[in-house]
Amino acid sequence: MSKEKVYNLEERTYQFARDCRYLAGLLPRTISNIEDLKQLIKSSGSVGANYIEANEKLGVKDLIMRLKIARKEVKEAGYWLRLLKNTNEKHAERIDRLIGEAAELRKIISAIVNRVEIREGRQSPMAN
Repeated sequence: MSKEKVYNLEERTYQFARDCRYLAGLLPRTISNIEDLKQLIKSSGSVGANYIEANEKLGVKDLIMRLKIARKEVKEAGYWLRLLKNTNEKHAERIDRLIGEAAELRKIISAIVNRVEIREGRQSPMAN
């Protein structure tokens, strides 16, 4: 995991998915880890895929929908990471960094959604 912040969100979501996959290679192959890691791999990869789709939007509605899906997926990835942390204390520090990155990505994506919705007159500035 790199220590330097990346400001290109497409690259940052890629690095998040990559780091989740790296984590998967470190954890023991227990039944719960296998199942939780499957879900983590899917959701972490979906964040970046949906962000890329949002950038290639067909319109504002499509942009907002893809961003909201990316936000939902990063929130889900955080959930699976929390579960994995509880059963893999040896890797708690690495998992905590990924949980923190998931939270930051969610906030960034939420801010983009809010900005687009306000600009398009789809929500009031006080919503959320």
